[in-house]
Amino acid sequence: MLKRIKQTAMNLRPWAIPVLLLMSWQLFTKWGLISARVLPAPTEVLAAFIDLLKTGELIHHVWVSLWRALTGFAIGGSIGFIFGLLNGLFRPAEMTFDTSIQMLRNIPHLALVPLVILWFGIGEEAKIFLVAVAVLFPVYLNTFHGIKNVDKGLMEMGKTYGLSGWSLFSQVIFPGALSSILVGVRYSLGVMWITLIVAETISSTSGIGYMAMTAREFYQMNVIVLAILMYALLGKVSDMIARFMERKWLVWHPSYQFGNTSDRGK
Repeated sequence: MLKRIKQTAMNLRPWAIPVLLLMSWQLFTKWGLISARVLPAPTEVLAAFIDLLKTGELIHHVWVSLWRALTGFAIGGSIGFIFGLLNGLFRPAEMTFDTSIQMLRNIPHLALVPLVILWFGIGEEAKIFLVAVAVLFPVYLNTFHGIKNVDKGLMEMGKTYGLSGWSLFSQVIFPGALSSILVGVRYSLGVMWITLIVAETISSTSGIGYMAMTAREFYQMNVIVLAILMYALLGKVSDMIARFMERKWLVWHPSYQFGNTSDRGK
């Protein structure tokens, strides 16, 4: 019984600070220490959440944002992963593509917003393009780094046991690089939401960012805060999925075996 209580406490520990901040926020607004014009109370934000949920408006905007984010991530992540594999495995490919990719990586992707609007207008293509560009480079760098840093001793051992070509890649190289690849996925998921926030607030007719900008025009602070919290919640869910993938696919890795219990519930 004591062990179960201790485990429950460990699982809830990551949520301690958010809950404490939420309680403090409610109390400070109730006592008048924080003006409702600056930051509405959590209860007002909850009321806005319920109202928008009943009308279906919130579900619509969240679904649109989620579709944009996942589509951009799938396109940019796939391109980054493929180039990371090619450049990591084949020296001629690295010599051909890596320098160009590194040059493009140093261009702030949000600086492309005016150009992207001229190219694609304010349609879905512009937002998906920005998200794809944002996630491409973290996935590429970590895939490339993971492939390059696979233990050479393991590769030689695999060759000794008769592995070569696809069998060597699938049984030694890719598993050895997977930890680094998943780090790139986790990082790119955060960049994905940051980029989408900017894209949706600059030019959009739907989505969470559009909902926030429309609320700003009518000075609906509770809806604006709700939009921010929805981005934070979606980002947290994305990170939890990435952590689950790490625990599922890296169960053989000593570092993740040690972290299984401490990460649970995060």
